[in-house]
Amino acid sequence: MNKQLMKGNEAVVRGALLGGATHFFGYPITPASEVAHAASLYFPQAGGAFLQAECEVDAINMVYGGAAAGARAMTASSGPGISLMAEGISYMAGAELPCVIVDIQRAGPGLGNIWPEQGDYNAVVKGGGHGNYRNVVLAPNSAQEMCDFTCRAFEIADEYRVTVFVLSDAYIGQIMEPVALPTEVRRGERKDWALYGDGPSRGNLITSIFMNIQAQSEHNLKLQEKYARIEKALVQYEQTETEDAEIVFVAFGISARICFTAVERLRERGIKAGLLRPTALYPFPSAILDSLADAARVMLVVELNNGQMADDVERAVRCRIPVRRLNWMGGVVPSAEELVERAESEIK
Repeated sequence: MNKQLMKGNEAVVRGALLGGATHFFGYPITPASEVAHAASLYFPQAGGAFLQAECEVDAINMVYGGAAAGARAMTASSGPGISLMAEGISYMAGAELPCVIVDIQRAGPGLGNIWPEQGDYNAVVKGGGHGNYRNVVLAPNSAQEMCDFTCRAFEIADEYRVTVFVLSDAYIGQIMEPVALPTEVRRGERKDWALYGDGPSRGNLITSIFMNIQAQSEHNLKLQEKYARIEKALVQYEQTETEDAEIVFVAFGISARICFTAVERLRERGIKAGLLRPTALYPFPSAILDSLADAARVMLVVELNNGQMADDVERAVRCRIPVRRLNWMGGVVPSAEELVERAESEIK
């Protein structure tokens, strides 16, 4: 299979188009700007539509309109832009509209800086906007996965009528690696609930407002049932050397790549270390973490934030073993040797 050298941010767009994406609405922001740049080039070439919105609020509402009309629509941004989209994302969840959103995380809060961070975990994985809703969240750690995960995201979005986030970071977005592109386009089918502007769809209604209390309650319950199905069907993760691991790293994105190197070095020193990498952050792989706690002595959760995923790891293992929080913020990224030293200190 032929491979092409490209940034993760470009691989997202290639994967989206091969996943059947038809419309991109967005506003550039560092370190996600290349996503919009690539979309402006490739979407028109592929027969799709690209439109730069006036701001992120407009972009997410354009995605709402495109999704309501049956399009496979997407946008991309970074933390400040995702914050502005929060209301629109909640509206889309309430209206059960499928879409894909790419978040290339940067340091915060506020404007922060353009360096890598993973501080959007709670905002994206836990919902972010108002109401009782969830997003499916995929977490790539390479340019190849930026392509593959985005391609698959449109299938998930359409199947469950849900927002799917591709939650990445500045390192993975900016890294250049060889990428093998899918050979077939996964085109979406006609949706019986969408508003195409023709006779058959004339009676369809898309809304997130139910003025009747009972109707609003039933709608919320229906959403929770859908999320329960998602939690059974879409758990995904990758394990490295966990079979006999006494020290288990838990990490995603760029942090997981650093942990992978740390595990190799610890194994060379005779220390039984392993890595559990969630490739989906919602639904979260709680069951496998719980099972790993049967043999592990400690879990080291490595994040470029203040320990947001560590909360979920603690709940998963039910406090049966220690969960250590290894956190870096503001754009600081640890070395593999720092992780090795911390792991060694845990077994002394």
